[in-house]
Amino acid sequence: MQSLQPDPKAQYRSVYEALKKIVLTEGLWRPLRGINVTMLGAGPAHAMYFACYEKMKKSLSDTLQQGGNSHLANGIAGSVATLLHDAVMNPAEVVKQRMQMFNSPYKSVLSCVRTVQRTEGFGAFYRSYTTQLTMNVPFQAIHFITYEFMQEHINPRREYNPRSHIVSGAVAGAVAAAATTPLDVCKTLLNTQENTALSSLNISGHLSGMLNAFRTVYQLGGLPGFFRGVQARVIYQMPSTAIAWSVYEFFKYFLTKHKLEKRTSL
Repeated sequence: MQSLQPDPKAQYRSVYEALKKIVLTEGLWRPLRGINVTMLGAGPAHAMYFACYEKMKKSLSDTLQQGGNSHLANGIAGSVATLLHDAVMNPAEVVKQRMQMFNSPYKSVLSCVRTVQRTEGFGAFYRSYTTQLTMNVPFQAIHFITYEFMQEHINPRREYNPRSHIVSGAVAGAVAAAATTPLDVCKTLLNTQENTALSSLNISGHLSGMLNAFRTVYQLGGLPGFFRGVQARVIYQMPSTAIAWSVYEFFKYFLTKHKLEKRTSL
């Protein structure tokens, strides 16, 4: 849906129409293409992400607002954690998005990695890294601030409460996703190097740089072009962040409880 000049067979007006067409024309499992490379990157990326966030949030909150919850500390901690997360996830995103393109020539993750490495060099896996950070730093700042804000209101005692974690995570993901969609459209263009769109503007070689991506998106789609796929992005992020936070909070509660029980038994 974010494609700026899609193939006539891959033009979608809604999320439902897109999903239906993809399944009917490309097969039942097509919407799950690239899931293996996403799972491969998500484990280490999220481990570093949450570890960095918790450590920085505690240190900064103690400095900025002794004993309290500082929204500034939450935003800064989330932004710094993003640097580590995206360093791992950016190459995975490049491979995933290229495999998900309509009529993608890549048959497997390994085939995609080898072809990109051979034809475009190692730098292709990080071509959109600065754009990814430009998108994800504000995304994660909004995401963490909204999550902590929601927790303050619906779970003020900060107890383990699955329902509050799911609701807070879903709202935080939706707000952050909608706000950063223009940057995501630019990132997708840099990752996929959409040939039809670039050729229509007589752009030869590889498009790089956030400013060039912004200019290209505006030339091809105007202001509405920056919000292509916003509906799908919000629908995707809501369950994604709800699951991430509820699973993370569960393991934090479980491991902390287990640690306390071990201490009291000694």
